[in-house]
Amino acid sequence: MDYIVDKHIPFEFILDHLYQVSPVIKRMFGCVAIYVNDKMVLALRQRDDHPEDNGLWVVTDNAHHHSLKQELPSLRTIQLFGAKISSWQLLSEDLDDFEELALQVCDLILLGDNRIGKKPK
Repeated sequence: MDYIVDKHIPFEFILDHLYQVSPVIKRMFGCVAIYVNDKMVLALRQRDDHPEDNGLWVVTDNAHHHSLKQELPSLRTIQLFGAKISSWQLLSEDLDDFEELALQVCDLILLGDNRIGKKPK
């Protein structure tokens, strides 16, 4: 696993849970992006600006919103992106069951769920 040692990584339990698939970690726009098998699957955000969007950003497509929200009703649009409905979805760190839900997303990644992740262009 590639770790960024010079800066804090939020929600490290997510990396621990994904350890077996050798996630690659990269900085992106003040967040920590997680790649598995050359696909960006998640971004971890914990910043002072726009705290309403701190948490686990799930990389997905609009076509998968409905089915993912069936399993994870707490997923929502990232407000930082404005009125546009982003293909990416957020599990807010403010949720009482944030850790449990984040691990559920990780389990979907471990199972190879094709609704999560995109290959960068």
